[in-house]
Parts: sequence; structure tokens; C-alpha cells
Amino acid sequence: MRYALSALAGATALAISLIAAPAMAEDAGIVVYNAQHESLTKEWAEGFTKETGIKVTLRNGGDSDFSNQIVAEGAASPADVFLTENSPAMALVEAAGLFAPVDADTLAQVPQEYQPTTGKWVGVAARSTVFAYDKTKLKEDRLPKSLLELADPSWKGRWAASPSGADFQAIVSALLQLKGEAATADWLKAMKANFTAYKGNNTVMKAVNAGEIEGGVIYHYYYFGDQAKTGENSKNVAMHYFKNQDPGAFVSISGGGVLASSKHQKEAQAFLKWVTGKGGQEVLKNGTSFEYAVGKGADSNAKLVPLADLQAPKVDPATLNSKKVTDLMTGAGLL
Repeated sequence: MRYALSALAGATALAISLIAAPAMAEDAGIVVYNAQHESLTKEWAEGFTKETGIKVTLRNGGDSDFSNQIVAEGAASPADVFLTENSPAMALVEAAGLFAPVDADTLAQVPQEYQPTTGKWVGVAARSTVFAYDKTKLKEDRLPKSLLELADPSWKGRWAASPSGADFQAIVSALLQLKGEAATADWLKAMKANFTAYKGNNTVMKAVNAGEIEGGVIYHYYYFGDQAKTGENSKNVAMHYFKNQDPGAFVSISGGGVLASSKHQKEAQAFLKWVTGKGGQEVLKNGTSFEYAVGKGADSNAKLVPLADLQAPKVDPATLNSKKVTDLMTGAGLL
């Protein structure tokens, strides 16, 4: 009888160990809710794992979807790290009090202009707003000197954007911070009268290239990414940088943050430190995302206009407001 009980206990212990094994294996790594480019973050994850041995599980989605999901999940979120393309999604999660402070060593790797004043998340990459135009139709002296000029009736039917995307909404969020609610509402109303809507920045660029529209407001990397391939969707396209601290010179910060609910704080913080450090920033320089590196002393891809030359306006990414922006855009009939 004692032997039977001993055998039963041993079998039970074995069963429990087999059940627990997957959970223990999962605990050896981190889960990243990734709203950045999948290929870019895959390179980051592989580089980090190779150097540290820490496994990274990527769950891919969009800025708005993931930020709202994290808020809904609260302390029960399985995510350890959240990465975005734009700042407003980070600000939404931060406002809900769901981020842990970023380690000081990590913050020290990134200039202050590429991180929020709160220190609750950090910039991992950046992208510049541009006016992509048909160089066969528009000469430089006829280009808008400011994003605000696109509200003028002379631009009616001549420009495009993708208002439903997080990219364009981030640009509007910067406009809201820089010019205020009344001016932003007026601009959006004029935009509704003047522009043509497309779904996706790449689609906007293709339309410009095909001669369907004279220009469009997008991010810079769509052009450089296409040029690095066949160039078939950008051969007639050129980039116009507004500069002069104009709202149209807005540089959007891609963010990374550690969830306060993470049970793997040390590993999650180490991932952010690696991404913002030499290894992660060199992926930006040498890879195919054509996003800007933001780490101190880090070089971006040589084909890009240097960040310092963009003359971007000063915007606090912690206060970019996605909710107010979507309300204003809905009110203008853009969403």
C-alpha cells in the first residue's frame, strides 16, 4: 500500500512538473505588444535575445488598438513592454497610470527632446512629417511653405492624406499642441473641403506617383523604403520638408515603455535599454525601416536628412492627445 501511495505521489509530482514547465519557460522571457514595424522589432528582439539569452515573444498590432487594449486589461495585461510608432498611444497608457518608470540608465541614452518629461517611457526611433509631391507637376517655388497653407482654397483638390491612420492623427495632435484647439478645428474643417482621403501613407504616395494627386502629407520613410527596393511607387515623387519649426516639420517619436504590472521588470527594462543603446540603434542605421535613430551619438541611415537639419518644432510627447484629436477629426467629418 505504501509503495502504491509512493508511486501515485511520484506520478502526481511528474504530472505537475509537466504542466508547470511551459509556464516556467514563458517566465524566462518577456511579452512585447508591438505596434512598431514588425520587421524592425523582430530584428531588435533577435539581437537582444542573442546578446542576453532572454526570450522575446512579439504580439503585433496597431498603436490605437494596443493602447486601448492595455488600458482595458489594466493590471491583468500579459504584456511586459509596449512599443509604438507614435507618441499619442504611449501618452494614453501613461495617463492611465500603467507604466513603470524607465530606468535612469536607459533615459540617459536618449536626448531629452526624444523622451517625455515624465520619464515613464522613452523614445526608441523617430519619423519626420513630409509633403510628398509629384515632381513632374510641382516646382519647388510652388510648394506650401507651411502645413497650414494646405487649408487655403488654392489647394482644393490638390493634396491627400490618410486621416484614419495613427500617423496622421499624431501630426494633428502636434498641431493641436502647437496652435491650440480653435486653430486646429478650423484647419481640419478646411482640410475636409480641400483634401482627398486615402487609406495608408503608402497609398497616398502611390497616388502622388501615379499623378492622381499633386501632393500628400506622409512620413518620410515610405519614400526611402520604396527607393531602396524598386522605386516603382516613388519614381515621380520628391520630399518637401517644411522646417522652420512649422507644425508640418513635426518629428514623431516612437515610444517604448515597461508595464507596471509586468512580472519581469528586470528583463523588460533590459530590453528597453538594449533597444535605445548601441545595438538597437545600429539596427535603425543599417536596417530597412529608414526610421531615425534617437540614441545619443547614434547615426541614422546616411540617406536621411539629418535630424538636426529638420528644424522640428518643440513638442512634449507626453501631452499629445489622441482622444481630443479623434473628437476634433470626427467633428470635422474626417473620421
